[in-house]
Amino acid sequence: MKINCIAVDDEPLALDIMKAYCAKVPFLNLVGTFSNAIDTLEYLKMNTVDLMFLDIQMEELSGIQLLHSLKNKPIVIFTTAFDQYAIQGFELDVLDYLLKPIPFERFVKGASKALEQMQKQTDASPAEKPERAANINTNAFFFVKTETRIEKVNASEVLYVEGMGDYWRIVTKTRRIMTLMNAKGVEEILHEPGFCRVHKSFFVAIDKIEFVERKQIKIGELLIPVSDTYQKNFFELIEKHKMM
Repeated sequence: MKINCIAVDDEPLALDIMKAYCAKVPFLNLVGTFSNAIDTLEYLKMNTVDLMFLDIQMEELSGIQLLHSLKNKPIVIFTTAFDQYAIQGFELDVLDYLLKPIPFERFVKGASKALEQMQKQTDASPAEKPERAANINTNAFFFVKTETRIEKVNASEVLYVEGMGDYWRIVTKTRRIMTLMNAKGVEEILHEPGFCRVHKSFFVAIDKIEFVERKQIKIGELLIPVSDTYQKNFFELIEKHKMM
């Protein structure tokens, strides 16, 4: 699978680096580079791309303002020298957040995430029935408050919830939602029996676990640690599902 992508950055050197990086990744097809958001908007009015590597701080329109202007957004990976926009990035469902100077290995990891997401979208059949989560009511949902709105989240779509300072990040297959909440609040919304706290910073959906090895849980691309405090309860739940 080839990913048609563009790079947007007002620094010529940064665009040169993106060109070089994309040329080294076989599944990336860089179809355009842009030094400002206005030209990017004009291009996207007439063309469709799969992925956009996007700088944030630019003249006239910032990367964030550009995203707000788009009706049909491609997959977006922020490329920036500033880390204070991470929360806004997650609110905008940005796939990844690469901090400059970007190591090539980190760039490849972000690009691979985009490839995986596109493959999942391609493989999914419209006729397929929604995946039924073991011990999670597929009709269950909850609402969480973000900086700008209140969002509905279907419990059966949640992969894991990760604590990030004063915020918690709810991760599904298609979204990342940042919400200001304490651990008790997270426990209250994840009242379904299919969820389990495994670490002071992690709650996981039992049915989304790929494997458990040496007190680490594999969900998607992430290895989540199981701390001593929560391991007894977690492994008891695993035992109950061994024959399922």
